[in-house]
Amino acid sequence: MNVYTPAELGITAGDVLALDGVKFYDVREEPFRVYGLYDYKNQPEFRRVPEDVAAAASPAVRSMARLNSGGRVRFCTSSPYVAIHAEYYAVSPNHVVPMTVVMGFDLYAARAGRDSWCAGYRPPKGTTSSTPALSMVKSVHGEKNANGEYELTLNLPLNGGLRRLFIGLAPDASLSRRADYRIERPALYYGSSITHGACATRPGMSYPSLISRSLDVNFINLGFPGACHAEDVMMHYLASLDCSVFVYDYDHNAPNAEVLAATHEKGYLTFRAAHPETPVVMVTKPDFHYRNPSDTTRRDVIYTTYQNALRRGEPVLFVDGSQMFTGELAEDCTVEGTHPSDLGMSRMADAIGRAVAFALTMEGGRK
Repeated sequence: MNVYTPAELGITAGDVLALDGVKFYDVREEPFRVYGLYDYKNQPEFRRVPEDVAAAASPAVRSMARLNSGGRVRFCTSSPYVAIHAEYYAVSPNHVVPMTVVMGFDLYAARAGRDSWCAGYRPPKGTTSSTPALSMVKSVHGEKNANGEYELTLNLPLNGGLRRLFIGLAPDASLSRRADYRIERPALYYGSSITHGACATRPGMSYPSLISRSLDVNFINLGFPGACHAEDVMMHYLASLDCSVFVYDYDHNAPNAEVLAATHEKGYLTFRAAHPETPVVMVTKPDFHYRNPSDTTRRDVIYTTYQNALRRGEPVLFVDGSQMFTGELAEDCTVEGTHPSDLGMSRMADAIGRAVAFALTMEGGRK
């Protein structure tokens, strides 16, 4: 594989330049493995959905498909530090989304058989959405495996799109491929900005990422902020993907219950036609208000899709979002009444994760 120096990459960050002999590697090359992104070795930029599919769905999906939510790089190394050099081509700042998910990364290391948080790559002071590249370094801590290496996962920005990403390691450090997930066939998530990860404080706190670490299952996050509408082209694309379980988190972005009724079951049936045995988990919105009659109506629409599937004998589960943000600290589960805080993401991961775990025991989920 190719090796790059800081000078060759145009790195100017002082803490990275201070690393004696640091070697940078392109994550598109082996032994790195990139998860959650479309055809990453052959695309000029990292993206979640093919350009033609995204463009056919809507201008919003075309824009949001460039954001790297759910993208991960996995590898093993003996290096005491991991530096990164990220070149951005798309970012989506938002008044309720912190820069730690717009341009930041977080690093997880295996510990006692499960990935645990190791380090956060926080954009330095003065970073703006027009900053073209960032270089950062963090120390690694955790358990080493029998080969004397840390087993690492680097989560890419939820609201940022990368053109290139390089990882810098100590000059004498080993570098090898990390083992597969326990369940390598991905769990597939489709939904709104909540599915995408808004408003988690860092990439690893989106609910699909939390479930992935809990169950050691690969995943693909196709959440599209404001743009989850179950378009025919998008549902056919979802149906073309191989997955162990499909989490159908479509509710929020339908403008009203009538549109949801016209599209929800139709979208489900498109996926089901291509995946007769794959378990499907249907999820309703977590920011549920009984005083708002439309929330109950929307939930009933999705429950009808679920019951119809049950009557046909199809492998489906239903997760009632109204039960996620309840009890103690219920009012702290969102940032502004809609998008989950980290606490809300944890509540969602608990509820949806139980359904995903059960789905993976079903016949279609085991294949």
